[in-house]
Amino acid sequence: MNFSPIAAGVWRAPEWGLDAAGLAGWMSQALDLGITTFDHADIYGGYTVEAMFGKAFALAPGLRERLQIVSKCGIKLVSAQRPGHAIKSYDSARAHVLASVDASLKALRTDRIDLLLLHRPDLLMDPEELGETFRHLLAAGKVLHFGVSNHTPGQLAMLRRRHPLVTNQIEFSPLQMRALADGTLEQCLDLGLRPMLWSPLAGGRVLTGSDEQAQRVRAVLQALGDTQGATVATMAYAWLLRHPSRPVPVTGSGRIAALRDAVAATAVRLSAEDWYRVWQASIGHEVA
Repeated sequence: MNFSPIAAGVWRAPEWGLDAAGLAGWMSQALDLGITTFDHADIYGGYTVEAMFGKAFALAPGLRERLQIVSKCGIKLVSAQRPGHAIKSYDSARAHVLASVDASLKALRTDRIDLLLLHRPDLLMDPEELGETFRHLLAAGKVLHFGVSNHTPGQLAMLRRRHPLVTNQIEFSPLQMRALADGTLEQCLDLGLRPMLWSPLAGGRVLTGSDEQAQRVRAVLQALGDTQGATVATMAYAWLLRHPSRPVPVTGSGRIAALRDAVAATAVRLSAEDWYRVWQASIGHEVA
């Protein structure tokens, strides 16, 4: 899987106020910035976002060949779009995964998904069955690569023994650093898997949060940014990119300016001491 350094997340696309032509233009501008990886999930927008982008691809069919589509399945929401779902639950069974992939392909108006992620750990997952399901999808050419999202190191290892995986998409930001302590990033580094990072700005808290942790971190990022001529957002992304696992932060904005801030971080290299300054501000104390 050839990720771009920054991935564009689209789960908030219904809030952007863009029609199909607007989404096509947004993708084109993102591609011009070097963002070629676009992060979807079947449930985004109540099972509507993939179809929104499918219409955009229909208007500008050349776009599809210039980018990679990441999508996810495994969460079942109660929705008019999925009348067979009685309760919110997780499902990694063969029938559900195959049906989800077919639905995503139809909605996106494409013949393949570049990377499919199991969105949440299914407590009833049968790793042998799921591995076989992945092999079936790969042989059919419907999915080219596979990974997981929000899985523990043990859950990833169990599935990886049945089929190759390329990533674990996890929550990670200067305000949410659990993956540094629970072995998730260590596992990715050890296995050569590039983790994808959702909510890299902690849902905007890094930029606007009024709590003490957010204010401490923002002050350090601002000071570092002043020396680099960079925004707080850019420095937050640079802090994430400094980890040796080569993470791929997933943006969540339809604003091209926000994408530029993220891409600008690829030109910033924090020193180890500056990285630890941000870590210390987030934790609230120095290293032991």
